[in-house]
Amino acid sequence: MTKKNLSVGELSLRSGLPVSTLHFYERKGLIASERTSANHRVYRREILRRVTVIKIAQSAGIPLAEIADALSGLPGDTSPDTHDWERIAENWHDDLTRRIERLTALRDKMAMCIGCGCLSVQRCPLVNADDHLAKDGPGARLL
Repeated sequence: MTKKNLSVGELSLRSGLPVSTLHFYERKGLIASERTSANHRVYRREILRRVTVIKIAQSAGIPLAEIADALSGLPGDTSPDTHDWERIAENWHDDLTRRIERLTALRDKMAMCIGCGCLSVQRCPLVNADDHLAKDGPGARLL
């Protein structure tokens, strides 16, 4: 017989995340626990899948606020189905494609930058192409 709920320690072990991270996710509304009669936290088994999606999304660079927004559309009383997860993936598809394109361009320009040796923010095509930031005066503009 499979247990219906996981303790926070079991969820930590199964997900590979520290208990403190799971508590953080809960405070941020990404996951939810229930309380036993002894006031111990327990998580429905499907929370493990939610935690996995959070980890994958974070590794892709999706901010926690966007993850929370996407997860808020999932049903709270039942396990999300394939269509629920597909909807989230579709919503992130274009953003991830843009990120991949930007990172690919950065990677390709990085070799040029390292080999250039100009050390000039004014002339650097990577951070200040055509010195378009000069009109804004001195100081960091892109950070």
